[in-house]
Amino acid sequence: MDFISWSDFEKIDIRSGTIITVKDFPQARKPAYQLWIDFGEIIGIKKSSAQITNHYTKEALQDKKILAVVNFAPKQIGGFISECLVLGIYDENNAVILLEPNLPVSNGQKIG
Repeated sequence: MDFISWSDFEKIDIRSGTIITVKDFPQARKPAYQLWIDFGEIIGIKKSSAQITNHYTKEALQDKKILAVVNFAPKQIGGFISECLVLGIYDENNAVILLEPNLPVSNGQKIG
């Protein structure tokens, strides 16, 4: 395991957001959705490609609160620009389970 310093951790901007739009992403190499996530007034809406089709339907993701890294450089994935990284944990089958707040939080709240 590589250790990072506190200042390294402080560079990561993880925020709460609400998924407002979910679309299929047939151009992705692995099954994925295109997500539009509202991170509040300061950050606004960001897009993400997420390989979360094993545990989540589009309907289940609509209006779901999630946590995401919002300060990655944009990345092109099959003609789609992903602007943030939705956070999750891999289960025993290597499928992603989303990290989500268990109490109400506002969009854009920063973890620390």
